[in-house]
Amino acid sequence: MSDAFLVEHCAPTFAGLKTGNLFRISYADIEVFREELRELNGILKRKGLRAVPVRMTAEFALVYLYRPDFLKRDLGCEEAARLLTSLGYEPQSVNRSVAFLARMMREKEVFPHEVGLFLGYPPEDVLGFMKSSREGVKCVGCWKVYGDETKARAAFWRFQRCREVFEENVQRGRKLEALIVRCTAKKQENHKTSGGEKIA
Repeated sequence: MSDAFLVEHCAPTFAGLKTGNLFRISYADIEVFREELRELNGILKRKGLRAVPVRMTAEFALVYLYRPDFLKRDLGCEEAARLLTSLGYEPQSVNRSVAFLARMMREKEVFPHEVGLFLGYPPEDVLGFMKSSREGVKCVGCWKVYGDETKARAAFWRFQRCREVFEENVQRGRKLEALIVRCTAKKQENHKTSGGEKIA
């Protein structure tokens, strides 16, 4: 996994602007992939992040790269916790919730829509999408927005600008480890469009 590939898919999470990202990566040798993932997690752990495969085949893996501290905050939101509990999750436990998500990814034919809660999407937008993917949509960016359009558009802009800044830094030769921000989750009321420390 190159730094450029990871930045393309995960820059907002690296910057502390987002809880997590999900990306698909193809490989020819599954053991080489596992070794690369171990090396990546060695870097991520020092910065408060983690990457886990939530689905694997002989040809590709779906990887969830996230900030456990942010996810704990997000799953602690009353609306998110209520929804996840109704689906069989244990939102009080980040590890069990991620493990259950991975199980849903493997067992369900339809992509589990609650994954948005693991990516930092506002609960009202996740619920809106689950009720109807077409009705009530106010705008579309990284996700479909049913709630606060102004905050969502601001978040979309920050995510795009973040990606551009990270890509520019990687092109100039900066290592990913130097770009990843170490930060803690902000309070619940700010989490929908939370920002971490200043982008490198």
